[in-house]
Amino acid sequence: MRFALFTQGCPHGCPGCHNPETWDEHGGMLTDTEEIIRVLRSTHYLDGITISGGEPLLQPFAVLEIAEEAQALGLSVWMYTGYTFEQIREGYAGIGALQLLQEVDVLVDGRFIASRAYGSITDGTPVWCGSSNQRLIDVRQSLIAGHVVLWRELGMKLA
Repeated sequence: MRFALFTQGCPHGCPGCHNPETWDEHGGMLTDTEEIIRVLRSTHYLDGITISGGEPLLQPFAVLEIAEEAQALGLSVWMYTGYTFEQIREGYAGIGALQLLQEVDVLVDGRFIASRAYGSITDGTPVWCGSSNQRLIDVRQSLIAGHVVLWRELGMKLA
């Protein structure tokens, strides 16, 4: 069971996005990070937190605070971003994004491309990516190796 956190605001505007209502930086509902952390602490059946959007890297320090607490609680942290791992490492998403990356276990990177969208979860394609350009990245191993190391769950077929 995972806690899903959707951030507001997205500069990418990917056609076919599953969540276009999160694009507007002034939309959504303002929630204090302490309130989100309180919910994380009081929910005892969670395995992890999944951070999506919008674009989480537009609010890196707020998301960092939540990710650090999730890690302290023993929860895995997954994050979806329209930036690639390489773009984040090269600083295109800002210094806060580099700090946040240190607290992420699995990163699903890259913009959603509708023409490369996966069909059905029953056809053997990765269930955690929306389009074939996106990658499931083991962030910790990638940071150690200095290049992208793909995450593989036991028994999961990746194309």
